[in-house]
Amino acid sequence: MFKGHDSMGVRGIQLAKDDVVISMAVINHSDASAEERAAYLKMSRAVRGEEQSEESGSDEGDVVAGELNQERYAQMSATEQFILTISENGYGKRTSSHEYRITGRGGKGIVAMAVNKRNGKLVASFPVADDDQIMLISDGGQTIRLPVGGDKPIRIVSRGSRGRYRLRHRRRRKGRLGRAYQRAGGRRGNPGYAGSS
Repeated sequence: MFKGHDSMGVRGIQLAKDDVVISMAVINHSDASAEERAAYLKMSRAVRGEEQSEESGSDEGDVVAGELNQERYAQMSATEQFILTISENGYGKRTSSHEYRITGRGGKGIVAMAVNKRNGKLVASFPVADDDQIMLISDGGQTIRLPVGGDKPIRIVSRGSRGRYRLRHRRRRKGRLGRAYQRAGGRRGNPGYAGSS
């Protein structure tokens, strides 16, 4: 995996035509099996009262949820993070990190959020906590600062969900999101960025 300083590097993901990498983040390691993840997600959704996705978006539909004891559930809960994904048309959602299976280097990856006329292209994806705040900035000059949690939290939904509208653009003005910044506990987090062409 690690090469010399003069190396061209190794392929992390196989990109489709016209795709570009828009974001990168470091998340907690998970050694859970597919069956354990399926069981954990089923239990955690019931605990949170999380809405079932209108689109499954799953590439592991044949995986049967296994048994998960309370100790293992607590272990997986301790390592769980929530990944915020935002599209250029202002839609966003949080998804459990356990929904993203580990894949080999150089693979095509899995769907994070639908890319369609409603959502537009994705502009950022990074882990957030309930006490974080994010700032969204559009290329039309609008900005909005939002709490991740609180009274009106960004919804936690499954990977196949279309996302929730977070930023309304003024009519007749170009307003695609170009940047999303995270601020956590008084420290500046990693920015997610994609140029809106």
